[in-house]
This record gives sequence, structure tokens and C-alpha cells, in this order.
Amino acid sequence: MKVLVADDHRLMVEGIRRALEGAEDIELIGEASTGSQVLPLVRRLRPDVVLLDMRMPQMDGLTCLDQLRKACPEVKVIVLSVFSDPERIQAAFKHGASGYIVKSVNPLDLPSAIRQAVEGTVFHAIGLPEVDEKSLGKAAGLTERELSILKAVAQGLSNAAIGKELWVTEQTVKFHLTNIYRKLNLANRTEAARYAYQHGLVESPLVEIA
Repeated sequence: MKVLVADDHRLMVEGIRRALEGAEDIELIGEASTGSQVLPLVRRLRPDVVLLDMRMPQMDGLTCLDQLRKACPEVKVIVLSVFSDPERIQAAFKHGASGYIVKSVNPLDLPSAIRQAVEGTVFHAIGLPEVDEKSLGKAAGLTERELSILKAVAQGLSNAAIGKELWVTEQTVKFHLTNIYRKLNLANRTEAARYAYQHGLVESPLVEIA
């Protein structure tokens, strides 16, 4: 996999280079230090993946991401950011990011994160701090039961399986799911699972690999 890094901090770029050195299947082929350099470099070098900083001089990360999605939809874009708040993470995924990595992530996890993004198996931010579920549930307006059902959905359980696990009827599970969708402004189970991954409610495959 050919990777282009777009980050205006030299120290960060060198850290990424070192983190990827041991990965035989990943090659760092170029660097951009401003947002305006990214698209021309991608067109010239044709990377498989762009590691894109959210805050870049001359053009911000989301604008850059929009340009890449329109001009080079085959290129996977992984957002790199110091921010771990759900709003920014959701914005990155809505703009078409294939992954979101918080800059505090363990460098050893970077190659795995890139592979997940390329394979399309990542719906969550990587490198987030530990989540306080009760606080998150309270902030989102979810009850403890709704939080349990949301986590179960993200783990791939059917309504019948959730009902059996929580000792409630399948109809009750459906009722709670309707409330969850309404409170979080979600349309379906896929969006619910993505929300749970992005907010760290369910352990990512990356954690299990490590």
C-alpha cells in the first residue's frame, strides 16, 4: 500500500515515517505540508491511502477531504487529528473519511489502522481515551437499557438475540431501538453500530489484534 502523509508538523511526519518503517506491506511515498498541495500530489503519485491532518495551512482538512472524494474517490483517506470529540469524528466520516486516528494513538497501532481503513472494516475512531459510558449515555439522553441495546446492535446481535440476553421480548427491543434512533437521529442498525464504534462503546477489532 502506498501512503501519502499530509501534515504541517515535521515531528508528526517523522513519527509516522518511523511507525511505518517496520510494515513490509506499507510504503510512504510522499508528504504534503499544506492543504493546497494534497490534491496535486495525489494526482501525481497515485497513493492508495492519504493520512490527512484535520488542521492544515491554506486549506482545512474537511475541505481537502471533499476535494479528494470528488476527484479521486478510489483513494482512501484517513483523518489524523488531536481532537477526540464525537462531533469532529462524525463530521470526518460524513465527509467520506475511511478512518479517523487520534494523534495520541500508540504508533505501533498505525499500520493496523491503515489496513483496516483500506479493507473498509473501520467505523470508529482509533486512539480515543477510555469512555465513561454512563456520562456518554446521559449526554445522549439514553437510558442504561438503551445503552445496552445500542452496544448489542454494534456487536451484530439480532433483536431476538438481544431480547434473550436482556430477558425482554423482541417487541420491547424494537421499541427501545425506535427510541435510540430518534434520540441519536439515526436511520438504521448500520448507523447505530457506527455511532457505537465512533464513540468507543464497543471495542474495535484493533484492540483485539493488539
